[in-house]
Amino acid sequence: MQSNQYFYIMKKIALITGGNSGEYEISLKTAENIMNKIDRRFYEPYLIHLKGNEWTYTAEDGRVVEVDRNDFSLLVDGKKITFEAVFIAIHGNPGENGRLQAYFDMIGMRYTGCGMLASALTFNKFYCNLAVSSFGVPISKSLHYFKGDKIDAELVEREIQYPCFVKSCNSGSSVGVTKVHNASELASAVEEAFKYDSQLIIEKYLKGKEVTCGVARINGKIQALAITQIVTTREYYDYKSKYTDGLHDLITPAQISDDVRDKIFRYSEKLYRELACGGIVRMDYIVTADGTPYFLEVNTIPGQTAMSIVPCQIKYLGMDLTEVYSSLIEEALQNDIF
Repeated sequence: MQSNQYFYIMKKIALITGGNSGEYEISLKTAENIMNKIDRRFYEPYLIHLKGNEWTYTAEDGRVVEVDRNDFSLLVDGKKITFEAVFIAIHGNPGENGRLQAYFDMIGMRYTGCGMLASALTFNKFYCNLAVSSFGVPISKSLHYFKGDKIDAELVEREIQYPCFVKSCNSGSSVGVTKVHNASELASAVEEAFKYDSQLIIEKYLKGKEVTCGVARINGKIQALAITQIVTTREYYDYKSKYTDGLHDLITPAQISDDVRDKIFRYSEKLYRELACGGIVRMDYIVTADGTPYFLEVNTIPGQTAMSIVPCQIKYLGMDLTEVYSSLIEEALQNDIF
């Protein structure tokens, strides 16, 4: 007699965390939250830790197994374990700058989120701004420098003015960012930014409300999720403010007009499409007094910690985080491998 019962074969998913940037600890917390929320009925997750040249998996009995980077597989108890897809939970280098995505493209491995080109472009604040501006979205005025360039203090004061921000081009979580109030603070801010990258931008300060908008592809349609307003007790939303209890407040929905909300939704959905984003991303803006949203940056792998913004937006919309992570994995599984 033929049975009509079907059995679902769990898919092996690698959840990769760690990385080589100042966001290392945040990546670990992001991965921990994702691991706790992955639907174990359908997926069998393996936590892969990356730090420098060490790519490892720690088995339940404490044994550390090195990843075979020829095909991103594991050999555990003589059995080879391969993965259907990778859930990338690395902020900064190499998870957000396109390097990890390029590796997975080369070996034919599917993964969550943005592809190599979108990741590399959006990770660099200066080149991302050039692209965003070309799509008709307002950006703040800035100057771009490479390490070794002479910083023209007079040009900065004339073109950018004070206060301003000095930012490492390729970093996240406000690592390498300093608010500069006058010319005497410029040199130390430049030195700090170059600790983390070989490029920096000096960006005009915009007074206004800092807001951020999550965007995802849901059921095949690009959709802005919600807009969160960020209120900090510190001078600006720096690393300490982001990851310390009591130093910031997240207001969802943001206290902005419907017109401004709709404009940010349009900008965010357009940029998601034009920048070829994938998975869930987060777009940051400053809304000035006249209601103009100025683009700040794209976060292609936004934080998923208990304090992070995207999980708060998902909760606000009444969506289930486990279902959202399942949809990201399924989107990755359906991606073409070229």
